[in-house]
Formats: sequence, C-alpha cells, structure tokens
Amino acid sequence: QVHLVESGGGLVQAGGSLRLSCAASGSIFNIDNMGWYRQAPGKQREFVAAVTNMASSGDTIYTDSVKGRFTISTDNAKHTVHLQMNSLKPEDTAIYYCNAWEYRLGRTDYWGQGTQVTVSS
Repeated sequence: QVHLVESGGGLVQAGGSLRLSCAASGSIFNIDNMGWYRQAPGKQREFVAAVTNMASSGDTIYTDSVKGRFTISTDNAKHTVHLQMNSLKPEDTAIYYCNAWEYRLGRTDYWGQGTQVTVSS
C-alpha cells in the first residue's frame, strides 16, 4: 500500500555529485520517517541517512562515513525525500534503497526497488 520510487542514480567519477530522489505514494498518511540505505556487492545493506518526525521537527541522521558529504532533505508537499551526494568516493558505490517506516503493530518498513550509484576512481 506504500510505494517508493527512487531516481537519480548513475555513473560518476570520484569527487563528483549525484542527487537521489524518492517519491512516496499510496497509503502514506502514517509515514513520518524516510531515508536511505545502500548495499554494495558482497556486503549487507547499511543505513545511510534518514529524516525522522517529518511532520514536525524534521530531524536528520547520517552514518559517519557520509557526514559532511551527503545531505538529506524532504519536500513534504510532494512526499519526496532527496539525498544530495557530494565528493563521492568509490566506496560509495552501491545500490541505494529508499526506506520509509511507520509505527503500527510495531515498526513496519517499506522499500523502493533501488537505484544504482557507481563511482569510478
């Protein structure tokens, strides 16, 4: 019932930038938290960034490896979250997945299909 669609992935050289977007649709009335995870080949999916309490304070969280380089933002009217990625490194190469969650019957997560980000050295 909650649908997430990512866009903006691509191939860039180290030091370049990309801007990812994720649009949410469907039964999103209880979705107040959105963010991004990524999964590199042979690795487990890891948290990247998120915005919690979107309807109120809009708190942002980042994993240490992207702090100062990535910026997450939201467009609440469009139910969209963006991830501006600057100073990209080869180790940022991964499939990036949009994530949204709600607290109903415990935490329920929703996932997009993913968008590929490849950073060449």
